[in-house]
Amino acid sequence: MNKSSNLSFDIVNYGIQIIFTLLCIYPFYYIFIYSVSDPQQALKGVILLPKQLTFVNYTHIFRLDNMLHSFLISVLRTVIGTIVTIACSSWFAYAVTKNELYGRTVIYRFLIVTMYFNAGLIPWYITMKELGLKNNFLLYILPFAVVAYYVILLKTFIEQLPQALEESAMIDGAGYFRIFTSVIVPLSTPIIATIAVFASVSQWNTWTDNYFLVSADNLQTLQLILYNYLTDAQQIVNSSNLQDLNRGLATKISPESIRITITMVVTLPVMLVYPFLQRYFVKGIMLGAIKG
Repeated sequence: MNKSSNLSFDIVNYGIQIIFTLLCIYPFYYIFIYSVSDPQQALKGVILLPKQLTFVNYTHIFRLDNMLHSFLISVLRTVIGTIVTIACSSWFAYAVTKNELYGRTVIYRFLIVTMYFNAGLIPWYITMKELGLKNNFLLYILPFAVVAYYVILLKTFIEQLPQALEESAMIDGAGYFRIFTSVIVPLSTPIIATIAVFASVSQWNTWTDNYFLVSADNLQTLQLILYNYLTDAQQIVNSSNLQDLNRGLATKISPESIRITITMVVTLPVMLVYPFLQRYFVKGIMLGAIKG
């Protein structure tokens, strides 16, 4: 194959990938420029740049009742829930790799079964209620402590690590817990970072447990609050425009701008966190999914 053919292939290849990348990025960019555009001007359409840059939409969103407190609850849920998930799932995965654990095969397979069979909404609700998790912050943490999919990835990754490292640590007098914290965890950074991405995104986006089991205002998450406001966008617009009229402000928001801004508020934290862990993501998935 001559150089001109290689050059043509590279141009086509890079061109297709650039187009595909832009198609993936543009929806997020569109949401952003719409949310920072003047609501009335945005109704006429935005394409590449904001129209009359303004943050009035965000001002109205964060002025809604219970917004900042629910944001804090969602952040705490995401951070604490992710840490607990990583700690419990990784320790469980390490434990089932040890022959000394009696019935480890049965325990592991029983966990895998939970990926394919679900008791349903009513048994889940009754169980959570009987465990005292209704209107309890632990509702957001404990049910996600051990996740079967994460355990599979972690267990497969740990089994690929050189056994000699553990044997050397045992010779030096280290027990299983010390080996886990000082040897296994540092070597498992790629797969742990991958699981951190999965767990944090899942915790941030989940709202159904809040919907069914939480009625206390001080435990409402941002996702459910915004979901409720999303369905009542017109009511928010009417209320906000009336308040602005009383203050002598001219800018009027629209239901579309409220919906777009809510979408941006929910999506932005994930977009900010993901790039920091992305470099581990592909490596962790490949190493944790293929047994050597």
